Amino acid sequence: MEGISVENKHKIVVAVDESEESMHALSWCLSNLISHNSTAALVLLYVKPPPAMYPSFDVAVHMFSTDVITAVEKYGTDLVNSVMQRAEAVYRNFNKVVNVERVIGSGEAKDVICNTVEKLKPDTLVMGSHGYGFLRKALLGSVSEHCAKRVKCPVVIVKHPHDK
Repeated sequence: MEGISVENKHKIVVAVDESEESMHALSWCLSNLISHNSTAALVLLYVKPPPAMYPSFDVAVHMFSTDVITAVEKYGTDLVNSVMQRAEAVYRNFNKVVNVERVIGSGEAKDVICNTVEKLKPDTLVMGSHGYGFLRKALLGSVSEHCAKRVKCPVVIVKHPHDK
């Protein structure tokens, strides 16, 4: 993890991913929740997708070599670095001193976000909204809605300007 210990400060967790919506939520958070003289700690939370699981009887399992597994793991690491670099570019554009900690989880996003928030006990959770329609949300579920119902701290769901 990078950054400082965030024990006794106003703590804000921002869930970030590859989407433009999450970067917009981060930008909104910096503009609206953190003042210039704030001592707030910003926790950037990225959740890597769970690894693909194959049944033991599947022939494809035998085709995976250590090279393929290494390549997949490298891709995951590169993705984490890419998202965190984009997030860093967003918060560097603000003329505010922000203490940032990076937290990387792995698994189902909704579960990892809720569990991390439970452990960190932040004052606020900020998430972007992908603006999925009713049918897609009904089929896939909404990570932000799930977290808003489950976590104990206030949740701010930031809609992207292109959302209706």
